[in-house]
Amino acid sequence: MELTPEQLTERRERVFLMLAGFFICSMTLLNVVGITKFMQLGPMALAVGVLPYPLTFLCTDLICELYGKRRANFLVFLGLFLNGFILLCLSLGNWIPSVPLDSQPPWQVLHLAEDVMLPNGDVISGSVELYTLIYSCTSGAVFASMLAYMAAQFCDVQLFHFWKHLTKGKHLWLRNNFSTLISQMVDSVMVIVVTFGAAWLAGNMTLKQMLVLIGSSYLFKMMVALLDTGPFYLLVHYLRRYLRISGNQELHRFSENPS
Repeated sequence: MELTPEQLTERRERVFLMLAGFFICSMTLLNVVGITKFMQLGPMALAVGVLPYPLTFLCTDLICELYGKRRANFLVFLGLFLNGFILLCLSLGNWIPSVPLDSQPPWQVLHLAEDVMLPNGDVISGSVELYTLIYSCTSGAVFASMLAYMAAQFCDVQLFHFWKHLTKGKHLWLRNNFSTLISQMVDSVMVIVVTFGAAWLAGNMTLKQMLVLIGSSYLFKMMVALLDTGPFYLLVHYLRRYLRISGNQELHRFSENPS
């Protein structure tokens, strides 16, 4: 079917927005649910926020392949800005004074039978707001994810294009897997160390526990990265036809017509 230049541009915009939307949604879910729950998946102990995160690397790899490094870097910077916005909103909610506990709905106040140490090192007892627990579990994780996010996503984008240039656009599986596996190792180590480093230094977490969390997180991400090779090939093949991109060319501008 023949498309006018305007129709082709609109199609390319929609696809980019969809990939960017999945990227931002997955990253936001990571920050919102964070370490509010740890799951036991076989031998792996995983924070629930890890579940959607591997999708962010698939999205950036697709954007790298179809739209080029410049657009992928733009999306990474946008994600960093949104991370900061999330942290700002969480902090504002924590800083603004609350109404008295006895005036709050019962589901917003928890009554603790004993002292509890929060992830940020604070110890609470008695009655506490639900938001206080949520903020403690998410604010530190958001800050950690901001540092890990920058390192891992830029690592992923740079490595993807390094392998693409080295192989002259061939071996799609190599740049997809190698860039993602290395960058997710960076992410797994940084986010756990930054999130729980204070607890480890204070003696509230052992080095073994930290290594288990790092290993479990990376094992899960590695499995997902290897499993998404097939869908990555299919999506690249289909989207190149759908977006009318020939060969290994990239859409640096939506109005381009490389075919």
